[in-house]
Amino acid sequence: MIAFALLVVAYLLGSLSGSLLLGRLRGVDIRTQGSGNAGGTNALRTQGWKFALGTVLVDVGKGVLAAWLALRFGGGEPWLPWAAGFAAVLGHVWPVFHGFRGGKGAGTLVGVLLVLWPLGLAVLIGTWLLVLGLGGYVGLSTILAAASLVPLALLTGADPWRLGFAGVLAVFILFTHRSNVARLRAGTEPRFERARFLVPRRRAHD
Repeated sequence: MIAFALLVVAYLLGSLSGSLLLGRLRGVDIRTQGSGNAGGTNALRTQGWKFALGTVLVDVGKGVLAAWLALRFGGGEPWLPWAAGFAAVLGHVWPVFHGFRGGKGAGTLVGVLLVLWPLGLAVLIGTWLLVLGLGGYVGLSTILAAASLVPLALLTGADPWRLGFAGVLAVFILFTHRSNVARLRAGTEPRFERARFLVPRRRAHD
């Protein structure tokens, strides 16, 4: 019963969408603007960096709290923190408090990794920055960053729960970014040219 309660709490925490809660204070719903997504990238594009920063802090924080609660009160069950982390990500993508229309899960995943797998978080952020710096595509950077957790888990001899979490989240993040993949294939995905810090300026518009 404790394990089930912790999973429910993790999902409910995940359902507290940063952009939608802050949007209520501002009188906006960013799901009606830009890409229609309730995540940090669309918050930045439509509302500015301060709003986006608040969004990210809430979304990362709920992942931290969900994972920590499972570690603290889960009775040492090795699978429970990972399951709670995934439940929080699910809540972010399909939030019960916001009509089951949320973000894409990356920010909450960062919070979960911060507690459960700091090395995984370092590799994820490094991969994200590398891909973004070369290509300027936020969605592609996030997909490949999540995918990088799988080889890391294999190379470090991770236990089955960590490896399973890495594999499931890699596939799940790909699923939540399926619209980005479709736009990449169609050549219509927006690119942040200024984010391409690894590309010489003279080549930024090639």
